[in-house]
Amino acid sequence: VAAMAALPPGPLSPPGGGAADAAGPEGAEGLFVLLGAGLAAASHPLLYVKLLVQVGHEPLPPTIGRNVLGRKVLYLPGFFTYARHIVEVDGKRGLFRGLTPRLISSTLSTITRGSVKKAFPLEDMEHVSNRDDVKTSLRKVVRETSHEMMMQCVSRLVSHPLHVISMRCMVQFVGREVKYSGVFSAIGRIFKEEGILGFFVGLVPHILGDVIFLWCCNLLAHFINTYAVDDNFSQASVIRSYTKFVMGIAVSMLTYPFLLVGDLMAVNNCGLRAGLPPYAPAFASWIHCWRYLSAQGQLFRGSSLLFRRAPIAASFPID
Repeated sequence: VAAMAALPPGPLSPPGGGAADAAGPEGAEGLFVLLGAGLAAASHPLLYVKLLVQVGHEPLPPTIGRNVLGRKVLYLPGFFTYARHIVEVDGKRGLFRGLTPRLISSTLSTITRGSVKKAFPLEDMEHVSNRDDVKTSLRKVVRETSHEMMMQCVSRLVSHPLHVISMRCMVQFVGREVKYSGVFSAIGRIFKEEGILGFFVGLVPHILGDVIFLWCCNLLAHFINTYAVDDNFSQASVIRSYTKFVMGIAVSMLTYPFLLVGDLMAVNNCGLRAGLPPYAPAFASWIHCWRYLSAQGQLFRGSSLLFRRAPIAASFPID
């Protein structure tokens, strides 16, 4: 569940997608905007709970359970228990706190990717073919990945300010603040208190995570398809079509710490309780944040939302 949530928006999608292609360039862009907005709305409660876990907010005590070996262990509340707590506090609408800026961010990301793709169309580039030799196919993969990286970096840059606003709206649940109550008022407040750079806190680790994700995913998928999938196998083409998607889920777990650090930096020391002690110190930079989490053994905090084992001798801010 969390692996899918950690996938960067846009670079990968499950095989298929013929409906969008059949709709034509303009229709496809509109369809992708609607699909992106729909997916963002449907997955928002999941990402909301994940963010609260990421900042270290644990309003419910651990419960005793058993692992696969039958031993008693302490488990922190999973997604459904946590979501039920949010509903008890804020009602069902509370699960969609911060959704509006997230929808705008998702829309900006999709439109930006489409605009960059039009300016630098893939049609001008050669696609990998089974008839290519190893050297030629690798060269094409590098060019295609460079193109994807450019689209992703530009779309991340454009959509990040709304991402920051969405994150801050959501973590207000921790301290019951109302500092960020609307998109326009939030824009004015951030600009007044932090300047233009306030809209881009956490951008660097997010972009680094996107870039590492794309290159690892595409190159791994290429080498697996080239060396591990036999052309004589009847389902070879089907397997190849899914390799990149499956690699994306696997690689997203490896790049998760970048997502975590980026999200924490977006809310750190912004005047909200979730970005201040005891949840986190005021970080001087994202590298400081990374080192702090690494020292605490928390670089993958929030990566799992179903079976969350409580750290040994952990203490949580309990409200």
